[in-house]
Amino acid sequence: MNAKKILALTVGLLVLFSLSSLAETKKLKQIGRYTLVRIKGEVPTSEVMKTLVDRYAGDIKYGFDLAGFGDLYLPFMDQIKSETFKEGELSIGQHIPWMLFRSQSKVKIVKDLEWAGKAPLPIFVFTVEKDYKYYDFMMPRACGNISFLRTREAPPPVATCDIQVSPVKANINDPITVDMSGSGNATSLEVEVFGPDGQKVTSKTLTPDSPRWQTKFAEPGEYVFKGKAVNAAGKASTNACEAKSYINFPPLCKIWSSCMPCPNYVGRPITFDASNSTDADGEVAKVDFEIKDEAGTLVDTFSDREKPFSMEKVFEKPGIYTITAVVTDDFGAMSEPCKIEGLEVTQKKLFGALHLGPFFARGSHGEYIGARIGLSFWLIPGKLDVQGNVGGEFALKSEPWKSLAMGDVLLNYHFGPFFLGGGAGFVTAVKETRDADFDLLGNLGFDIFNNWTTIGSIYGQVRWPMGSEVNFSDNHKLELGFRLLF
Repeated sequence: MNAKKILALTVGLLVLFSLSSLAETKKLKQIGRYTLVRIKGEVPTSEVMKTLVDRYAGDIKYGFDLAGFGDLYLPFMDQIKSETFKEGELSIGQHIPWMLFRSQSKVKIVKDLEWAGKAPLPIFVFTVEKDYKYYDFMMPRACGNISFLRTREAPPPVATCDIQVSPVKANINDPITVDMSGSGNATSLEVEVFGPDGQKVTSKTLTPDSPRWQTKFAEPGEYVFKGKAVNAAGKASTNACEAKSYINFPPLCKIWSSCMPCPNYVGRPITFDASNSTDADGEVAKVDFEIKDEAGTLVDTFSDREKPFSMEKVFEKPGIYTITAVVTDDFGAMSEPCKIEGLEVTQKKLFGALHLGPFFARGSHGEYIGARIGLSFWLIPGKLDVQGNVGGEFALKSEPWKSLAMGDVLLNYHFGPFFLGGGAGFVTAVKETRDADFDLLGNLGFDIFNNWTTIGSIYGQVRWPMGSEVNFSDNHKLELGFRLLF
């Protein structure tokens, strides 16, 4: 074997021996020579140790970076101020993964130690928590060297549940918002909803990133929302977590009419009454009425906010109508519509008739006053009527003028308040030298009032005897009077 081979083998053995030595656990037999934190006087209390650690924050950060534990520096500094130091001892032979110390004014780290002293080492022990892990540290009581002992899995914090529901009172199908954003330490959130009968109606799984949910209900009553928060270990919260929302009962609508059907009611008031409407959990605040004709055309509306919640309507023409009412309660809930359908309103067609006024016969100069009574019937309401009347005229002059009896039948056509008509009549002799006459009649008038049930008119009428031998200029008759249909 030449010299080069012997040299190479020697170097290899030395390197192997060196690596073997480096890999061996270092025996720590005494403590206090290379102190990270300089302590004077007696063995410090845990409060003094916290103060010293805060004073040497820069050195500690440097040491944590050397150890590869830089991400633990801030949790370490933050938690050590509130952490309870426990007194303990390090058993002989117990392993220490790394320890910070100071040598020649420099912070250094030594790894893979084993306590090999003659007796257990008195220490302070404290724990730092981060990302659901426990990191156990210790400081020898004789010095301020920070040493890392072990890592332990920490149970995730207990989840706490918080549930808020708004609004706490709503109407049917109003949106209800469920908010569990106030829950803590949760990885998932659950809510179950129970209806007025106590049965579960729905449920929802939420997340801390999306902790809100909207729902709605079609039935009234009280709904109970029961929440649950689950932590990273799958353990559910145990604190009470419940909220309620009340769905308002809508009011119940009832309506009746003062007549059904309503014969001869055109021009007369008809009352539609919703005063018997009720609300189970409040009171009626408003009733909206709507009237439509047979074709569905809106005729009238009315909103009543005061008891007894009714509408009075005077129809101006006959027809078949539908009356609808919708009730609103004091919380804004609206009822289903209630209706009166097929309400037939008819117009009065048959009237009694009374005619009063002076009467002029040719040559009498108006010395007659009289009255007639009769009947009037609308052949076409508002357009065409037929009348039959009988009565008499009292002569205010002496002979040859005589009091007389008379009757007539007239057909009148109406143009709004104006009317024009004609017909035939009978008149007894107006004087000794005349016989009774059958007359032709002409009629012109104007309605001075008309409420569909009572009509008052002024009119003028001309009568002339029938027959070719009768001279109109010598035998015509005139009347000016007032007519009342009732």
